[in-house]
Amino acid sequence: MTQSELIILNFTEIRRRSIKLWNGLPEEYYNWKPDEKAMSAIEMIRHVLEADYGWNIIINKGNMTNYQTPWQNRPFISVSDELEFAKPYRNTFLESVRQFSDRELNETEIIHPGNGEKKNLRKYLLRIGYHESVHAGHFLSYLRAMKIDRPEIWD
Repeated sequence: MTQSELIILNFTEIRRRSIKLWNGLPEEYYNWKPDEKAMSAIEMIRHVLEADYGWNIIINKGNMTNYQTPWQNRPFISVSDELEFAKPYRNTFLESVRQFSDRELNETEIIHPGNGEKKNLRKYLLRIGYHESVHAGHFLSYLRAMKIDRPEIWD
């Protein structure tokens, strides 16, 4: 198995578990948030899904200067609607990762536009998985605070 295949496997497993969590959110709690400065539950879901679009630009060394997301001004309808809308962007992102050779993963440097830090592409991709995992932890704490049964993600 190549490095890119392992990274995709990791991304796929993380997303599978995120979707289980998100599908456990009742519609009446979409706009719940722990405080005024936090993202609402549905905003957090969108944030994670929307990130694939930006990650794809970054790993392909695209220009993020005038970044505009396809989600801009899009209303929140449902978790399933968010997932369906995100599907082509997720597939494009995964295809980009799939095309990287082991050599490219180890030798390509990525500069993150948010902080200007240089990262090896392989490490950068692993941090992308970590980003979603952190938000899964946030989401679990949201569900706990809402007193909603938390889906079993460890199977």
